[in-house]
Amino acid sequence: MSKTVIAIDAMGGDFGPAVTIDGLARIHKARPHASYLLFGNEDRISAELHKHKALSDICTIIHCDVDVPMDAKPSVALRQGRKISGMWKAIQAVKEGEAQACVSAGNTGALMAMSKVILRTQPGIERPAIACIWPTVRGESVVLDVGANIGGTAAQYVQFAAMGAAYARTVFGLKKPDIGLLNIGTEEMKGTDEVKEAAELLERSELNFKGFVEGDGIGRGDVDVVVTDGFTGNIALKTAEGTARQMAEYLRQAMGSSLMTKIGYLFAKSGFDALRERMDPNAANGGMFLGLNGVVVKSHGGADADGFATAVEVAIEAADADMLGEISRRIEKIQTLLDDAWAESLD
Repeated sequence: MSKTVIAIDAMGGDFGPAVTIDGLARIHKARPHASYLLFGNEDRISAELHKHKALSDICTIIHCDVDVPMDAKPSVALRQGRKISGMWKAIQAVKEGEAQACVSAGNTGALMAMSKVILRTQPGIERPAIACIWPTVRGESVVLDVGANIGGTAAQYVQFAAMGAAYARTVFGLKKPDIGLLNIGTEEMKGTDEVKEAAELLERSELNFKGFVEGDGIGRGDVDVVVTDGFTGNIALKTAEGTARQMAEYLRQAMGSSLMTKIGYLFAKSGFDALRERMDPNAANGGMFLGLNGVVVKSHGGADADGFATAVEVAIEAADADMLGEISRRIEKIQTLLDDAWAESLD
């Protein structure tokens, strides 16, 4: 397999190089064909690389004086970090063909703003979306958008569906993934006008649309791809993460409440360990920016090394599987449908 080069915003996230470099060390054995361009403070990155000798031959440091603050507004970050920050230069490496994907744990708004300016959207796509891999009872699903857009038109929901289907094929190997629209009910009369119109368009498309999905259907794994806008999707994502932590705390308290429960925990430890692994947000870390002329993956800012490694693996898989080409092909297929719908609205 040929080398896959990944551009890393090494200073991004809550912990910077301490986590990003450790994460690369953890993914190296699983993905030995990948090499990395590390953008950020050379001294700090070098100090961490010295702890991982196996990375010395596959990492190149590109020094950058400017880091994008985690709390910076996207407009401010774009203005101050334009062309000089590690985040900007990592994305630029993808545009110039020096890397096949970019991964950052930095400021989400800044990363999206810079990505749109540098890479632009693919033909036929109005707005990019952030897609995440969501653990479910029956496996995993793709959910999008989880943070890039507030609201959306019917056409944009259809575009999200096409992009989500392409991503599901890339990461799950599904030729025709099931697609559902997140809604407040499964009945046809429920939902906003945009969501109902999107459902009508998807019914006429070549996509495998299964109708509306309610919030509890995401975790059940009712469909392979769940489509919504970034406002609703982000709330759903943060609610699910918070519920997972809440249940873990309830379980911890219950298991330590008495001598008998402590003894019971010892007997059931392997089962609890498996449950903890299933509920670990790091196992599903890595939000994919879909719809751009390049692969960009956002790692959670507070992710640990295992979580960052997962995000890097997502980027490698997308780059190796020609995800951009798959999206282009699916968008091309739905374009006539959207053009016809637009013409009908003018009549």
